[in-house]
Amino acid sequence: MKKPLVAALFALVITGAGAAPAVAAPAEDRAAPAEDRAAPAVQAVTFAGTVSLSNCSGSVVRFPASEDDDPAMVMSNGHCLETGFPPAGTVVVDRASSRTFGLLNSAGTRLGTLRASKIAYGTMTDTDVALYQLTTTYAQIKSSYGITALTLNDTRPAAGSAITVVSGYWKRTYACNVDGFAYRLKEGAWTWKDSVRYTSACQTIGGTSGSPVIDNATGKVVAVNNTGNEDGGRCTDNNPCEVSESGTVTVRQGINYAQQTYQIPACFGLDNKLDLSRSGCTLPKP
Repeated sequence: MKKPLVAALFALVITGAGAAPAVAAPAEDRAAPAEDRAAPAVQAVTFAGTVSLSNCSGSVVRFPASEDDDPAMVMSNGHCLETGFPPAGTVVVDRASSRTFGLLNSAGTRLGTLRASKIAYGTMTDTDVALYQLTTTYAQIKSSYGITALTLNDTRPAAGSAITVVSGYWKRTYACNVDGFAYRLKEGAWTWKDSVRYTSACQTIGGTSGSPVIDNATGKVVAVNNTGNEDGGRCTDNNPCEVSESGTVTVRQGINYAQQTYQIPACFGLDNKLDLSRSGCTLPKP
């Protein structure tokens, strides 16, 4: 997890970072022989659909099978829950919440406030994710603000994919690639499975927790940003370590991570209702 936001604010004052919203630019066009198959068009990544929380970032998300009249969902990290960090082994399901979120447009300007009706799902076990159900539907958000929810991809991201981490809290983006995957990522009391490791260009900071990680080629969400090794510590808070299948521990100071989200859609059915017993659902259960 990231340090408290006071530390992150101090870092921004020193570096001058975050002075203005940043929008990821499309990748440069590359000349290719005419006979080569054309590469898929790169999607422009903006802040549209992202949200700011009191202490973190997040996004309005939908699943591939979601319908416009379904209650909308906001995704962030389990460690961003207003109730505090869930202990290892704890899963929060269908807990009432009236938390509010600041909805952003493509330029990072706040359009209005969305409100939760409940925490549909939250955990820091195996993954680090929170999903809030809102009091408004996707259609209502579209009608009121012109914003379409981001779609969670239901397939696993590939190593080398170009990605953008979009922070609604800081109104800042971080562009890099998927460097690979950590079999296990251990931080203090928590262990996460099959975590995304960024290349070094994504130097995320406190407050970026919960940001959607967007695949530049598809515009879909493939992960949720959650932590990084800040000081070179070994498996301690704010200093996660990678543990291989054979038990080898690797510390990568300055490298940041996210938790994959492709497994989430299988756990939600009709009307965006959580059903952890659905076929293909692998999220931890209470």
